[in-house]
Amino acid sequence: MTVWIARRYVVADVEGNGQRPPDLVELAVVPIVDGVIGEPTSWLFRPDKPITTMARRIHGISNDMVAQAPVFASLEADVRARLNDVVLVAHNAGIDLGVLKRKLPGFAPTEVLDTLKLSRRLLPGEPSYRLGALVTMLDLGSGLPPGLRPHRAAYDVLVTARLFVHLASQTEAGPLSLEALRGDSGGDDAALF
Repeated sequence: MTVWIARRYVVADVEGNGQRPPDLVELAVVPIVDGVIGEPTSWLFRPDKPITTMARRIHGISNDMVAQAPVFASLEADVRARLNDVVLVAHNAGIDLGVLKRKLPGFAPTEVLDTLKLSRRLLPGEPSYRLGALVTMLDLGSGLPPGLRPHRAAYDVLVTARLFVHLASQTEAGPLSLEALRGDSGGDDAALF
């Protein structure tokens, strides 16, 4: 069995422009090394198409806010470097992974853990597994840097990192192994994307 903290993780969160398929307007990543959540990095990007009114209502990012932001291609190498050789973690990972794969041709993380699926497996019977509901239930939003708000990538990536560490560390039997996080111990691969 591999102790979960033996691997290096990066939690990622994306915010999109509301188009179909969504284009990236904000990305945040935060490393988890030796079980410790590091400092987040976030970027605003100018999308190819404008941010829709619906998307703006959700995350609060306006077209004016990204008008002078760089295009993704100008920072692609930096983003790739942060996502290289890590276990990628995200809440409802399919959305984040889909956007990242569109923006990063050839991007194929070796492993992805989805905190939505992990929460459903490790916290059975909860009324909601939405990130906001889990943040409230587990008090994951306390002590965050001022100015962060839900549905902005820096906030979401930090609370998702806290959720992941909580799920991996706070079980009755003690910290989980990486295999248990994957669902290998019971043959259930529900935590993997």
